Amino acid sequence: MSRLDKLLAGWTFRTATPEFEADEVITAFVSERNGSGLSIRVGDSTIRVADGKDAAVEDKVRLKVTSFDTDSHVGTGELVEVLGPEG
Repeated sequence: MSRLDKLLAGWTFRTATPEFEADEVITAFVSERNGSGLSIRVGDSTIRVADGKDAAVEDKVRLKVTSFDTDSHVGTGELVEVLGPEG
């Protein structure tokens, strides 16, 4: 292993379109609230939650991903907990 390999071991680049697995629980901020529920954006990926309960835009929420399309980077989720604006 070269010195450069040792230096860069474990380094990864963040992507603008993260992918999620079903049943994965993530924490993120609500980007949009409309008549059909909430939109939570993580980079350029979007998770839609049909039942937003009491969450407002810019609230930090914990949600469970129920499905995710890796081609369109859009998924659905269920709200687990509203952590609020201070989170």
